[in-house]
Amino acid sequence: MIFRLNLNPKCEEEIIANVHERTPLIDEIEKLVTKDNVNEQLTGYLEGEIKILKVDEVECFFVEDEKTYALYSDKKKYVIKKRLYELETILPTDFIKINKSAIANSKKITKFKVLLSGAVDAQFASGYTECISRRCLVEVRRRFGL
Repeated sequence: MIFRLNLNPKCEEEIIANVHERTPLIDEIEKLVTKDNVNEQLTGYLEGEIKILKVDEVECFFVEDEKTYALYSDKKKYVIKKRLYELETILPTDFIKINKSAIANSKKITKFKVLLSGAVDAQFASGYTECISRRCLVEVRRRFGL
């Protein structure tokens, strides 16, 4: 691996990585580089209460009854006034789409359950379980090195 650092106070900062394949290390580097561009807080609504949610404390975003929810570390479901596709664009690389209606924080997944039917479920620290679709399972396996 070659590392080059060019210091030029007059040019715009840019980082280019030439790699053979995407790995968890590359994901972590990307997260560190783009950290300034990430919105680190979201507004959650629960029974007339408004709470500022730290993105890294959210276990999972999911859609239920045409509403988007954030499962927070306090085991409560907060309504988020953003669509899932909007969240996908602003969330850090720790978040991974696990099915058509859920995006999970990979740091909050505690275990995977393989069911007799061949389906795979992700279980979170709070005990919440969400099914991983076959379409998204390839990316989950790559991300976790399974």
